[in-house]
Amino acid sequence: MYKNLRWKLLTIFAVLVVFGGLGVYPLVAQRYHLPLPGWVEAKMLKLGLDLKGGVHLEMRVNTDDALKITTTSVSERLRDAMKAAGAPDLNISVTSPTTFRVEGVPQANDSQFRASADEIAGENYDRNPLAGGAYEFRMRQSAERTLRNDAVEQAMQTIDRRVNALGVTEPSIARQSSGERLLVQMPGLTDVARAKEIIRSTAILEFRLVEAGPASKEDLLKQYNGTLPGDMEMLPGSGAESGQFYVVKKIATVTGQDLRVARPGLDENNQPAVLFELKSQGAVNFGKLSGENLGRYLAIILDNRVISAPRLEGRITDSGRISGGFTSESANDLALTLRSGALPASLTYLEERVVGPSLGADSVRAGVISSAVGLLLILIFIVWYYKLAGVNAVIALVFNLVILLGLMAYFGATMTLPGIAGFVLTMGMGVDSNVLIFERIKEELEAQRGVRASINAGFSRVFLTLLDTHVASLIAAAFLFQFGTGPIRGFATTLSIGLFVNLFTSIFVSKTLFELELSRRKTPSISI
Repeated sequence: MYKNLRWKLLTIFAVLVVFGGLGVYPLVAQRYHLPLPGWVEAKMLKLGLDLKGGVHLEMRVNTDDALKITTTSVSERLRDAMKAAGAPDLNISVTSPTTFRVEGVPQANDSQFRASADEIAGENYDRNPLAGGAYEFRMRQSAERTLRNDAVEQAMQTIDRRVNALGVTEPSIARQSSGERLLVQMPGLTDVARAKEIIRSTAILEFRLVEAGPASKEDLLKQYNGTLPGDMEMLPGSGAESGQFYVVKKIATVTGQDLRVARPGLDENNQPAVLFELKSQGAVNFGKLSGENLGRYLAIILDNRVISAPRLEGRITDSGRISGGFTSESANDLALTLRSGALPASLTYLEERVVGPSLGADSVRAGVISSAVGLLLILIFIVWYYKLAGVNAVIALVFNLVILLGLMAYFGATMTLPGIAGFVLTMGMGVDSNVLIFERIKEELEAQRGVRASINAGFSRVFLTLLDTHVASLIAAAFLFQFGTGPIRGFATTLSIGLFVNLFTSIFVSKTLFELELSRRKTPSISI
């Protein structure tokens, strides 16, 4: 046996053992309860939503919320700037998500107001003067488009982090063509209600000083003669204080964006709570806030509801605790949503479908049976038509199947129904490749060339043709992966991996088998 041939056979054997161990052995071990190492189990081929079952959600991001937050923030910054300049408290009202109105600007402060408005709102808002020292600010269309797009993109990233934190493997989160619609698919998920609640929670966390409360809304308003100052607002309590209200500062010194870590824990009464640590700037702000307001109450606000309002008894810097009558699960869920960040806008569910695992199992069975029957018929035809050379092709196709399964498991690819179609297509291309090679070898043999020369010419002259077709298919698969979602990406992944494997088995493995066959015969001859 030639030295080069020995190395080729060793290479093929090593590839087969490695990828067979990754792709085929876990399936056999799972079925027959054989030992399965943890690192191999972690690499097992995953099934997609259509095969494993799971949840399909379609939702709309209410981008008006993000616009309103921005408009409110700009109006409050303008109010603070004028207050710092010594002007009386302005009457500012947000009239829509993209507009706010300012009334009562004194004539003496008009130039200062215009300068502050240009600095704070001039880039994104048009200012229209009205009668009586009033102004209306309207967000520009370019800024509105940018904010709406950013809100959807940020919502996708946040949902992705939350879904991953739930332990869902290979979730699919895609933006629909209408712009504000998102499609979320979570294979294998069973607790649908909990997943929906975690995804939908905006989880906007704020720490604000309490000015009054808890008390009924009427009692609080009496303390301020029926009208709250412009820099304060009234928020409802939650849990045991439902029905009670707090008057709190509008501006939050520390928010959820300052969180570095949030995790479930226990409070001083051994009840479930959420423990958190702050980033450096958040810790500085929190330390200053708590140090300057000892003895006062600090409202911990989640999604505009006061969860708790502890008394500040010492300076707090980089860590704290949120208590509020949590259960272990709700504390864990809140920590999860805080870690993943706040949604920029609320979500509205438009469609919900649950794919049962039984339907997925039926799909798997039907896909596997149809693929196996089709592949078997093709293999029988190849052996009948190409005789012993056909056996080489069959061996190459089996190697193709094993290596493809192993590579898909190694890369953590997800098998879907379209993925099975990609499998079958890859097998078909493997058959085509062998047919092209065999026909070329037959032509060379009919031209009275030697057996070795015919085999070498058959493989070398077909190589560029195979490379051309495989590269073209690979480019198409790359576009499908880039612009497709979920099952389409599964198809593109299977096809891309299959194309590389197919080149390896059709050229390298098949030719090595021919060389092995010739090395065992004294007189070169082949059955084809």
